[in-house]
Amino acid sequence: MNASELESTLETAGFSPYQASAYVALLELGAATVPEIAEESGVPDSRLYDVLRSLESEGYVEVYEQESLRARVYDHERLQERLRERAELFSDARDEIERRWEAPPIEETAVNAVRRFETVVESAADAIATADTQVQLAVDPERYRELRPALRTARENGTSVYLALSTPDSETLPDPESVAAVCTEARHRALPSPFVAIVDRSKVYFAPHTDSANEYGLIVDDRTHAYVLHWFFLTSQWAVWDPIASSERANGEYIDVRYLVDDLEPLLEDGKTVRVHVDGADTDTGQRRSVEGVVRDVVYENDSDGPTARDGRVALELGTDSGTVEVGGWGALVEDIEAHRLRVESVT
Repeated sequence: MNASELESTLETAGFSPYQASAYVALLELGAATVPEIAEESGVPDSRLYDVLRSLESEGYVEVYEQESLRARVYDHERLQERLRERAELFSDARDEIERRWEAPPIEETAVNAVRRFETVVESAADAIATADTQVQLAVDPERYRELRPALRTARENGTSVYLALSTPDSETLPDPESVAAVCTEARHRALPSPFVAIVDRSKVYFAPHTDSANEYGLIVDDRTHAYVLHWFFLTSQWAVWDPIASSERANGEYIDVRYLVDDLEPLLEDGKTVRVHVDGADTDTGQRRSVEGVVRDVVYENDSDGPTARDGRVALELGTDSGTVEVGGWGALVEDIEAHRLRVESVT
């Protein structure tokens, strides 16, 4: 390493250019007068006195009088230690760069584990406030209050919000009228529950319930994981629990095509004409699609009776102005539309 490279390295370690030049010159000269240092280093005489004093104040050189003002390197080990610390810092930075490069940012990965429960709640709040179609949320009253502004924004934007409030007794539930103002429908689960938020059928936010020994959370951007948590929400957080609040706009609105079918069949058997509006996605293009029509038939994948009858495919056939359209639930493949929101418009 030549003198110029050494000076550049010292500058990287925090020296000013003049400090680096003066220090390297003193390493070469040993003890020297100010004019000698100036000539060797190229530092102007007018600046050299201040430069030497600053190096002296940091313990790198000694300035003394001997017929004239002279200077010498005082303690080279002090600088060596500083360079070792800088080398370790750069080494750590190199390792961190490699780690961050190999671990994509949160928005580019399907599943992310986080340590703080609050990270999950904060991320869920952002997603809920910008949701397009649907939010399913299982939460305790405390977290409900944190997320209430985001829920209100979602409802004002026309998003369906299905809220499962988990608390041991109804006395700790929020006021039903206030709950109805920020959701489509709310139900009370009288047991502790994990925190679950499913947004637009693609984003999932999960954390164990507050009594869990471990604090962690999952932030997922993947339809397959969302589909699994959707069924967890329906079966353990929603279907078996009683409603406690609903908004005026919730009348005739359904979270899933299977629930709509449960209510439709008795009406169809009585000869009623049921008109349904569906918001969803075209299964061929993935683009948003809305249809409205009269229910012509209910389609099952199997012919068994009882609870297992709807374990397979369930769909509706709607007679619309443009012909018959088949509507399926989440994950629909063979139907024309995957329903995201279903609403009964009339029964005659």
